[in-house]
Amino acid sequence: MTIKAILFDLDDTLLWDKKSVQEAFLKTCKLAEERYNISAERLEEAVRKEARALYEGYDTYAFTKMIGINPFEGLWGEFLEEHDFFPKMRELIPVYQKEAWTKGLLTLGIHDHNFGEELAKAFPENRKKSPYVFEETFSVLDQLKGKYSLLLLTNGSPHLQNTKLSITPEISPYFDYIVISGDFGRGKPDPSIFEHAVSLVGVDKSECLMVGDNLMTDILGANRTGIKSVWINRENVINQEIQPTYEIHHLQELFSILKQKE
Repeated sequence: MTIKAILFDLDDTLLWDKKSVQEAFLKTCKLAEERYNISAERLEEAVRKEARALYEGYDTYAFTKMIGINPFEGLWGEFLEEHDFFPKMRELIPVYQKEAWTKGLLTLGIHDHNFGEELAKAFPENRKKSPYVFEETFSVLDQLKGKYSLLLLTNGSPHLQNTKLSITPEISPYFDYIVISGDFGRGKPDPSIFEHAVSLVGVDKSECLMVGDNLMTDILGANRTGIKSVWINRENVINQEIQPTYEIHHLQELFSILKQKE
């Protein structure tokens, strides 16, 4: 059947979020390297480890996992939403951010709570100044716009995801609809958010494609909902778990799939 609508994931499908986070860590950890002559790479590793452990210990963890908000988004998110667990997260986040950096410094033998707080404040600013988009993103969207209904389907906090879109303002205008899990109340791979997306574009699910990089959210959710899935595997990961309908390594390869479906 002809494809009429394409659902796109945002992070690490269109936006190069991993690189943005890595760049923010590098800039922030360099401040510690300059002050204390410690390894920026080792500090990043320590902070990432401490952040994961802290994040998983909060009673908001089940909610963040369901919505799809990872620990490193917690290091720069504000969570200004007023529904569900977001107000609780907003209370926790300043402490979480400071403790992740302070404990990371402590791992390297640096006892400096004030500097930990300084780094915690620097990281969000560095993340906002480090927006990266895959080089093929705009050329692919240019070719799709007007030919297909386009919907952006992203997990996360609405405020945080909209912040990402505001610092890369070229992306939003390509899309007829934007669905954010924190607004909807369930995240990928829950079939309900995919069904909601399909209802918005107004076509049969057999006429949709879901394009994403994450097997456990984008591809699993599409598969569970009966939507054809396209896994963009830029890092040549060996997949032995979730089977996508199609696998590509570059967004431009999407057009060969679409041509088959004409």
